[in-house]
Amino acid sequence: MDAFSFNDTLLLATIMFSVGLAGVLVRRNMVFMLMSLDIMLNATALVFVGAGARWHDATGQVMFLMILALAAVETAVGLAIILCLHARGRPTLDADTGNLLRGRQHG
Repeated sequence: MDAFSFNDTLLLATIMFSVGLAGVLVRRNMVFMLMSLDIMLNATALVFVGAGARWHDATGQVMFLMILALAAVETAVGLAIILCLHARGRPTLDADTGNLLRGRQHG
């Protein structure tokens, strides 16, 4: 007997994805937005693992590893952008200050 059914896995993944989406849409802090994106990626990874377990296929685990690598790259790039903003003299983590990466406009 399985501990969790596939429907339970889908329900948990839907809740996780909804919480992550709400975090991306509501929060303006870039660190919290990165955390919310990671929650959304983990929700999709959970669906792949659950589907792989449901149909006895290892493809779900392979997709989980790919999503894990994607989450690591997303976090690294996001933190690099935050550090770049901080190096330009903007100590805030507000996502609306992202246009500062364009540089100075001459004219």
